[in-house]
Amino acid sequence: MGSAIGSPSPSPRTRPRLWMVFAVVGLAGFVLTLGGLAFVRVYDDQLIRQTEMELITQGSVVVEVHRALLEEYVGPRDYGRPRTAKWPFPIPDDQRLRPILPSLKASDTPLPPDERPPRSRVPGEAVAVDAGRRLSALLERVRAATLAGIRVVDAQGVVVASSGPELIGTTLADRPEIQRALRGEPASVLRRRHAEAEDTPLASLSRDTGIRVSVALPVLAGERVWGAVLLTRTPMTFAKAVYADRWNLGATGLVLLGAVAGMSVAAAALLGRPVRALVRQTRAIATSAPEGFEPVARPVVAELAELSEALAGMATALRDRNHYIRSFAANVSHEFKTPLASIQGAVELLRDSADAMTPEQRARFLANVDADARRLTRLVQRLLELARADSMTATPARVELGPLLTSLAARAREEGLARVDVAPVPPGMEIALPAEVLDDVLWQLVANARQHGGDPVKVSLAVETPEPGLLRVVVRDDGRGISEANRARIFDAFFTTARERGGTGLGLTIAQSMLRAFGAALELLPARADVPGAAFAVAVASTPAQRK
Repeated sequence: MGSAIGSPSPSPRTRPRLWMVFAVVGLAGFVLTLGGLAFVRVYDDQLIRQTEMELITQGSVVVEVHRALLEEYVGPRDYGRPRTAKWPFPIPDDQRLRPILPSLKASDTPLPPDERPPRSRVPGEAVAVDAGRRLSALLERVRAATLAGIRVVDAQGVVVASSGPELIGTTLADRPEIQRALRGEPASVLRRRHAEAEDTPLASLSRDTGIRVSVALPVLAGERVWGAVLLTRTPMTFAKAVYADRWNLGATGLVLLGAVAGMSVAAAALLGRPVRALVRQTRAIATSAPEGFEPVARPVVAELAELSEALAGMATALRDRNHYIRSFAANVSHEFKTPLASIQGAVELLRDSADAMTPEQRARFLANVDADARRLTRLVQRLLELARADSMTATPARVELGPLLTSLAARAREEGLARVDVAPVPPGMEIALPAEVLDDVLWQLVANARQHGGDPVKVSLAVETPEPGLLRVVVRDDGRGISEANRARIFDAFFTTARERGGTGLGLTIAQSMLRAFGAALELLPARADVPGAAFAVAVASTPAQRK
């Protein structure tokens, strides 16, 4: 079986495609970037909730202190306003527990800045004012340590105690968080921080971010609301939090840096090593070193494997072509040398001894010169045909076999070339070859049968399908056949046993080159003891349409 239509090679080893490698590296980088952004967002949320929780803790203590002070003045009588809101957080089975959980996050929409509240048109409740007067000094000391602004309001929203004495007597009744607290539920909101003239990056540890956390807690006595406590503070900035946690974050950064470095090393191993191997392979090809004819071992990705195999195939093809050209040049030189030497000898004899020769001798020498010149002309013509066959560009085409074989047999009979019989061909059977190529090849085989078998030779044309996916057009003659010694050389260029009858030894070579351009092959079928002569076959890989 010719290599053009041999069995398919084993499936190549599965390797990742180059786009897969880039996709994995890009996806890993995207995940790391996304993870970093998510970390920043989570960290911002954590800073806000940490601030909120601290304010809730401080406020809960202030609530209890203020309620205890009010109890000294109020006693058992009703005071404040009825509670109208439900507790927003799940209450455990123990009804004495009222947990307050942080609920703010960085994505919450902040409310307008906390402007200076206006003076209240109504005075604060007397008992609340008295209790607040005793509490204000404590709040000022707490503010100095926690940097949180603390204000205590009565049941009407009037400030009765504050970490800043100038705010006592103002009203916070219009604040949403105070309104919710006076209904009996804790409330937390974000507010944009009011820009102050003295703000500088170093002015305050708590004045370099754009938002403030505001927490309002109700002062409850049973189902009555006696007032509320409002606490505000700017959360720590991301930069300061990172600096405070720099050692842990530094260790995490080193781990991420190691991951990125590992990815880079892996990418270099996946692509750099096989690329360098490809460079070495191309240099080996340039110097005709044996390493250039073997694909790179373990090229990792499919494209590099394909490129290496293509380079090795190209190098092999170039080497084979080089050997072919050298052998062809030697054969051409040999084929031309004999008739040229004969012509040169005849010319020298005619020039030196023409006068002494008889007319018959001169005629014989001139006939030899003419025969050798004609042989050279045939050689040149066949060489041109071989060159065209070697450079033929395959154009996909199909031809129906029945009419072509019938036409070829009729032409052979008309020209007296040979007796040609055509075996029945299924109607509509086609072969994937141009009509002129198949006709030229089959005509060459019929002519060879006539040249080597003589006048009484008989040729038969038949179509066979010896195995699925293979179609053969067989040309069989009943001549003398081909000896075992000649069968091994039958397709060699310039090999012929009919040189005295004008054979050039290029017919089968040209036929092979023409078929090779279309993925077909010319085969010499094995000799059979019960069938005389020789049999050649044009073998083409068939398709379902050809086998219909």
